[in-house]
Amino acid sequence: MANQPIIFGTDGWRGRIADNYTYEAVRRCTHGFACYLKETEGDTKPVVVGYDKRFASEGFAAVAAEVLVGHGFQVLLTDGPTPTPTISYAVVHHNAAGAVNITASHNPSSDNGFKVRDRFGGAVDPEGLKQIEAEIPPDDRDVPRVPFKQALSNEMIVRFDPAPAYIEQIHRLIDLEPLRQAGITLLVDPMWGNGGGWFTRLLEGGKTRIIEIHDRQNPLFPEMTRPEPIPPNIDVGLATTLEHNADVLLVTDGDADRVGLGDENGVFVDQLRVYGLLAYYFLEARAERGPIVKTLSTTSMLHKLGEQYEVPVYETGVGFKYVAPKMLEVNALIGGEESGGYAFRGHVPERDGILAGLFLLDMMVRLNRKPSQLVELLFEKVGAHYYKRIDSPLPPVDRSEIEKQILAAETQSIGGLQVTKLNTLDGYKFSLEDGGWLLIRFSGTEPIVRVYCETTDIDRVDHILEDGLKIVGIQ
Repeated sequence: MANQPIIFGTDGWRGRIADNYTYEAVRRCTHGFACYLKETEGDTKPVVVGYDKRFASEGFAAVAAEVLVGHGFQVLLTDGPTPTPTISYAVVHHNAAGAVNITASHNPSSDNGFKVRDRFGGAVDPEGLKQIEAEIPPDDRDVPRVPFKQALSNEMIVRFDPAPAYIEQIHRLIDLEPLRQAGITLLVDPMWGNGGGWFTRLLEGGKTRIIEIHDRQNPLFPEMTRPEPIPPNIDVGLATTLEHNADVLLVTDGDADRVGLGDENGVFVDQLRVYGLLAYYFLEARAERGPIVKTLSTTSMLHKLGEQYEVPVYETGVGFKYVAPKMLEVNALIGGEESGGYAFRGHVPERDGILAGLFLLDMMVRLNRKPSQLVELLFEKVGAHYYKRIDSPLPPVDRSEIEKQILAAETQSIGGLQVTKLNTLDGYKFSLEDGGWLLIRFSGTEPIVRVYCETTDIDRVDHILEDGLKIVGIQ
């Protein structure tokens, strides 16, 4: 909508289709990004443009391509809906200046989004995002653009298949043959999104059996409220795991940059435990060493693993706009966040739900354990940890008042545990005497407030969250 400010949140800008997310808004966003790229990279390198399976995403991608060409860039446009990590890898493979990705990731079906990536294939840092926002005009009247067909005919827009290069990269990072021949039954739920068909493509032809559900394009996302790989959205996948007596469930979100895990008993393995498993996999099963980067909203198990394996652990704000730059700075072994997004050394500094899923399968095969047994193994190393999150609607006008209320409370105890520290890096994180924590944070992509906790005592989880909601003023 003309004159409506466009602000980039945790990962890009998102809006409601035909309301504030329009062709005009996409042109304005693309203009801002093009100006930023000209200043930071020049206009001699191409720009990758990709999109997801949401309603009209292909059309929005074409609009973005027209504006980039109008600014003098050649555009490499994916030849179909493409996983976010594949788009990011294409940036590096083609030595591109960056990428535009039309996707709203895990948001509801009513939404679409606009992600930007830098020349490393990772999220643009916060300072860069401010520069992009500053270049976004109030309307699209003076935004340069070249009609799509014209740009296609003069090869300023080139359609390409990003899959082969990405698959070659996967083979450099992991040996898939043991997974093909493992003889396990793998259930995959790509949540109607861009991950559909990828695990089958990578792992078929051996003894392993791959079953996919929700693998077609359906922008209404039936049988789930949104394509986010957490309950209740994955409940059908968990039930189907039991129906087929599968050994594991892997779930990718709408743009396939996140992964969810279900065990052989049809039980969800939360994202914090998955991050602990992936870190343990690299440190123990693969005997690799290197720094770990985590957002403050993810597991304290990583600090314990860092101490035991003598590797540094760095904590950032929430979002890969913080994680990616830190990973590049310290050459991290792994980086990740509470939402189920994990990135890996030797790859792009971008969440990759497909590669993360393959690493989890490799851990199962190497250690000859099913998912529930892997969690037990992790807990033997760091102790049991329990996590839960509650999301509540938040009118934007309420935020400042809630923040004042949180600070004024001067909370001394939560869930019967003494508060030992308050971290305000990104939200309000209360460290507790048992090593656990409570975090109150406002979403960067939706008008909601999130209340999270992790603790070593399962009986305290609900009490900690109840106190957190009281601090916010919801209960």
